[in-house]
Amino acid sequence: DVDHQKADWVSIHERICQLLIPIRTTCPFLLSEKESKHSAEQLLKRQKYIIDLAYSTAREFVLDGKHKEAIPAALHALRFSTEVYGSSSVQLVPAYLLLAEASTGAGRLPEASKYLSQAQWIVLRTPDCSAALQYKLHRGLGLFCAAEGNLEQALYHLANDIYLASSAFGLKSIETSGGYFHMANVFFRQNKMDIANSLYAEVTDIWRAFLVRSVQAQEQILTSRPETSLFTEDKELIKDRLTEAQQAEATRVLAAVLDVREQAPKQQPGETARVLHALAMLYYLTTDFSKARELGMKAFDLAKQLPQPECLEAIGHLLNLINSGPSYT
Repeated sequence: DVDHQKADWVSIHERICQLLIPIRTTCPFLLSEKESKHSAEQLLKRQKYIIDLAYSTAREFVLDGKHKEAIPAALHALRFSTEVYGSSSVQLVPAYLLLAEASTGAGRLPEASKYLSQAQWIVLRTPDCSAALQYKLHRGLGLFCAAEGNLEQALYHLANDIYLASSAFGLKSIETSGGYFHMANVFFRQNKMDIANSLYAEVTDIWRAFLVRSVQAQEQILTSRPETSLFTEDKELIKDRLTEAQQAEATRVLAAVLDVREQAPKQQPGETARVLHALAMLYYLTTDFSKARELGMKAFDLAKQLPQPECLEAIGHLLNLINSGPSYT
């Protein structure tokens, strides 16, 4: 209907409308074998480009919390993936999982359940399916169970998520930290605050260590090449820069953890200072120096009050980096 057409246009169709024309145009029959092969290669290239564009667009909507807007784009990613790879290919699993996440976020649980079942069926039929893909399936199942209120089953899937992600990427990887974060949220809902707090601390430490390495990498380049800046479109700087997806996830996760820390009846200034430090580094890396300075100062003031302010020096060094950059209001 008209509403669905409008949603599709806003979500993805406006971006891919012109790209669809050569894909939907029938090729002439009187082509040589060489021309036919070239035409088929070009068609495949265009289809894969649309898959990537539709998937990344849907992912952006989900990370921004716009779950309904994500669904049409994710459906296009699934539709073209099916055309290219076939209906039972493991290449379809990311699109199914994205559709399930978007549907869960939009409150459409029966649809989410259908997409998760399709993804699970494909994974079970693929004996050599990678741990890097399986952990995403269990995360999707865990989030779905949490949305349904089945918290024990959610914890089961999230435990599998953490095991598989750590097998593929390591215990202290940012991929694994997502499982810790969602598991902490479940324990928070169960009012098991000791466990939730320990998991939130683990999430903070993983992101903080990752961001420290990112700041150090940028600082090393900027020190060795004074003519560059964080704004410079330099290949080496871009290589070490956070991806948009990482920026969005870090912002969402760390802001949620900070909210938990600041709203807790029993304050833990050391943990709060660590979250603030991580967020200050994140905003520094994304060149929001005003926000980075604000959060860095809050972290510094909290750290000064600690009996053993182990992160005070690191926060002070970050503030020096921020203050040496451009000043923005």
